[in-house]
Amino acid sequence: MNEILGYLGLGLMLALAGIGSAIGTTIAGNAAEGALKKAPENSSNYMVLSALPSTQGLYGFLAFILWATGGRDFATQGPLLFGIGLGVGLVCLFSGIRQGQVCANGIVGISQGHNVFVNTMIYAAFPELYAILALIGTFLV
Repeated sequence: MNEILGYLGLGLMLALAGIGSAIGTTIAGNAAEGALKKAPENSSNYMVLSALPSTQGLYGFLAFILWATGGRDFATQGPLLFGIGLGVGLVCLFSGIRQGQVCANGIVGISQGHNVFVNTMIYAAFPELYAILALIGTFLV
């Protein structure tokens, strides 16, 4: 049973973080597609902001690699791996979604002629911080 919990935790860590990034990038990407119709000259700003939520998937993948290749004893550390995997996965899931929403709002603002690219990058860094903290938490366990 412990082994099942351990592998399930690793799977949740990777899957939830990837899902959060996928949802976040598509939220921002949808806004970018609409913004391109209104102000195509700002496409590079739209692209940067659309790609920003993809980092949560990278954090989940890095945590997955660290735990999967760290010589862990799944027979005894299964519940620990499950807890860590679920925690990291959920933080990255919600962080990616919310970061995508922040970026989408910035993209809309840029397309309306407002100079909000730098401010949007700063605001988008706030949800990113929690994904980074979740990753760092895996090092401390």
